[in-house]
Amino acid sequence: MIGKDIMRSMIEWRIRLFVDGACPICQYELRWLRFLDRGRGRIVFEDISDASFEASRFGLDHNRVTRYLHGVLPDGRYVRSMEAFRHAYAAVGWGWLLAPTSWPGLQQSFDAGYRVFAQIRYWLRRRATCKCNSGR
Repeated sequence: MIGKDIMRSMIEWRIRLFVDGACPICQYELRWLRFLDRGRGRIVFEDISDASFEASRFGLDHNRVTRYLHGVLPDGRYVRSMEAFRHAYAAVGWGWLLAPTSWPGLQQSFDAGYRVFAQIRYWLRRRATCKCNSGR
């Protein structure tokens, strides 16, 4: 029989996010969410850029998981794009911040905006890389 403390720690997480650890923009968001989580373990992060990451282990397609933010909830449901962000922020107690992104009339705009961002994030990532001689 599993002890209550162990069982509670096993179900504390609210979402498992699949993030691109090689993307500076994604790293910034990851650090921010970790800060907001304050060590409670409400969000579990999987780095999709890690060579050992296998999307199929989670029932995901590697090409799709690299295009948009994906997450899995404790009940096994998958969420992606803005919905994954909404769940992540709700998990750390900041759901109010992204609540307007789910309001009728606004949700489609925010979802479309995220899709555009997701398409250009690789371009943005290249722009964020230093082009100076000093390497800073």
